[in-house]
Amino acid sequence: MDINQIFGYIGALFIGIVLGLIGGGGSILTVPILVYLLFVNPVTATAYSLFVVGVSSLVGAIRNIQKGLVDFKTAIVFAIPAFIAVYTTRKYLVPAIPEDLFSIGDFMITKNIGIMLFFAIVMLVASVSMIRNKRDDKEETSEVSYNYPLIIIEGVLVGVITGIVGAGGGFLIIPALVLLAKLPMKKAVATSLLIIAIKSLIGFIGDVENLYIDWSFLLIFTSISVVGIFLGIYLSNFIEGKKLKKGFGWFVLIMGIYIIYKELTM
Repeated sequence: MDINQIFGYIGALFIGIVLGLIGGGGSILTVPILVYLLFVNPVTATAYSLFVVGVSSLVGAIRNIQKGLVDFKTAIVFAIPAFIAVYTTRKYLVPAIPEDLFSIGDFMITKNIGIMLFFAIVMLVASVSMIRNKRDDKEETSEVSYNYPLIIIEGVLVGVITGIVGAGGGFLIIPALVLLAKLPMKKAVATSLLIIAIKSLIGFIGDVENLYIDWSFLLIFTSISVVGIFLGIYLSNFIEGKKLKKGFGWFVLIMGIYIIYKELTM
C-alpha cells in the first residue's frame, strides 16, 4: 500500500467523521479523494461516490427513523422523481456524453475534465450554502403541505446533478423540503438523508451494467467511511457541529477552486 492509498483511506475516514459531526457535506469530498489520491477515473469515481453516499446516508437515516424524525410521505414524494432522474442520468446520459466536449484554443475539454469542472462548481455552490448557514432551527408548527409541481421539478434537478457528480445534494434538498413541503428544519435534515440514500443507491444500480466495479476496494472504502460516521457521532458529544460547518464550508470552497485550477492547467 503506497502513501496515496493510505491518505485515500484516511480521507474515507474523514468523510464519515464530517458526516457524523455536521450531518452532511462530507460526501462532497468523496470524488476528489477518489480521483486525486486513489487515481480512479472520474466517471467511475462518481459511481463509487453514489454507493458511498448512499450507504453513509442510509446509516444516518436509520438513526433518524429510530428518533422519529423522518417524514416518510415527504421522502417518497420527493424521492420518486429524484431517483428516476438519477437512474436515467447514470444509465443513459453519462455514457452518452462524448469523450471530447469542446476546445478552447488548443485546450480540449474532455468528458473527464468536464465532469470534474461541473463537480467543482457544485462544490462552490455547496460551500456558500455552508458558509452562510442561515438555517432557522426553530420547530415550526405549521401543517406539512406540498407544492407538487415544484417538488417534482426540484427532484428531477437534484437527481440529474447527483447523477452527474455523485454528490448527495443535501444543500439543495433541505431548502426544498423547508420551502416546498413546509417541513420543520430538524425533520427536513433527517428526511433528506433518507432521500439521498434512496436516490444514490438506485442511481448506482444504473452504473453496475455500464462500468466495472471493484467491489473489494469499494466495500473497504465505504466501510471506513461508515466507521468514521460513528466516530463523528461520538465526537459530536464534545464538539458542536454547527461551529465546524462554516470552517468546513471554507475548506470545500478552497477545494473547489483547486479542482478548477488543476483541471484547467493539467
